[in-house]
Amino acid sequence: MRGKRKRAIARASVGAGTGKVKINGQFLDNFSNDMSRLRIKEPLTLASDVVSKIDVKVNVIGGGMNGQADAIRLAIARALVQHEPKLKKIFEDYDRLLLVADVRRKEVCKPNDSKARAKRQKSYR
Repeated sequence: MRGKRKRAIARASVGAGTGKVKINGQFLDNFSNDMSRLRIKEPLTLASDVVSKIDVKVNVIGGGMNGQADAIRLAIARALVQHEPKLKKIFEDYDRLLLVADVRRKEVCKPNDSKARAKRQKSYR
């Protein structure tokens, strides 16, 4: 399954195994920082009885650290729901963003200005 957040795109696949989670070829415990790991582990913790019998492989490209973490989280949750449909209700009750992508993006810069929102002050004197 696929997950997207900002510019990050993650693809997750689930297969029979012993509970290993690999992201871009490295184990989850070696990936990124502690906060990102905790966010990625949320769907795995909620589905702990199912996760012990499967292996999860994730490929992620683009974006930054937090965008990649949220994209991975979304992809893993969607893959788990596809593998075990009863998890859908559990994930939706916990956090809807586990199954539905957050579509917010960076606002584009306005023409003839270097900022998206704040306007330049005018000086008349």
